[in-house]
Amino acid sequence: MQRVNLTEELSLSRIVHGMWRLADWRFSTEEILSLIEHGMDRGVTTYDHADIYGSYTCEEIFGNALSLKPSLRDKMEIVTKCGIVLQSKNRPSHKSHHYDTSKAHIIKSVDQSLMNLKTDYIDLLLIHRPDPLMDPAETAEAFNQLKESGKVRNFGVSNFKKPQWDMLQSYLEYPLVTNQLELSAYNLENFEDGTMNLCQEMGVAPMAWSPLAGGSIFEESNEKAARLRKTLEIVKEEIGANGIDEVMYAWLLRHPAKIMPIVGSGKKERLDSAIDSLNLSMEKEQWFNILTSSMGHDIP
Repeated sequence: MQRVNLTEELSLSRIVHGMWRLADWRFSTEEILSLIEHGMDRGVTTYDHADIYGSYTCEEIFGNALSLKPSLRDKMEIVTKCGIVLQSKNRPSHKSHHYDTSKAHIIKSVDQSLMNLKTDYIDLLLIHRPDPLMDPAETAEAFNQLKESGKVRNFGVSNFKKPQWDMLQSYLEYPLVTNQLELSAYNLENFEDGTMNLCQEMGVAPMAWSPLAGGSIFEESNEKAARLRKTLEIVKEEIGANGIDEVMYAWLLRHPAKIMPIVGSGKKERLDSAIDSLNLSMEKEQWFNILTSSMGHDIP
């Protein structure tokens, strides 16, 4: 398994396993442990969480599985996020959906995540969404306190554009280490608006959520999806992929920014497909054919 070095102390597996839908899989604790062990046996050591996933349940479900084999903890990297407040039966005090990047909320969220995940440290904490009411000095205070206490070792963001990144980074004495972005051959926004250029300029490897476009690519009535799917099928045959999902992963992996796709499936074979895509070789011409199919027109 390829690894991506974010700092001298932190590296992530090139393929990340996302736990967003963990509660929906309805696995037993033993089945979740089996899934974790399967991935780790193939080199997937990085697990992506957020406090809100599964209406605030996924971290605890994962932590319960991890407690069956605590020795796995120091062999993996746990990423989690905070900053979104959701209305939920599991959080009756939450009266509305909003963002909160205050010091009090961040620290409270981390303490709850540590309890849920059955661990005493988080490898990487991300602010989940840009908060228009963020006080970067206060957010930085929270980061500093969590870092000094050893509860969080590294920090990053998710869904941030350049001005938002620059604002928060300017209040920190250490670098933000990643930006988790929606990236796929179907959704090109972050390739087109300069966000990926920022990542390369800063030497920051991004994590890619929804690398298969959340299944949009398989919608029959979607003209863009049909157009892109046709090209993906052609490239699949050319590079010897087993499916167009592998081609979509390979398209991201071909980019020089060292993108880390997040696989959001509970099926071992789907995780295996993402891992197998690391062995595929895509030519520049094939990459651009996929790009222009997604755009719906030729490049200038």
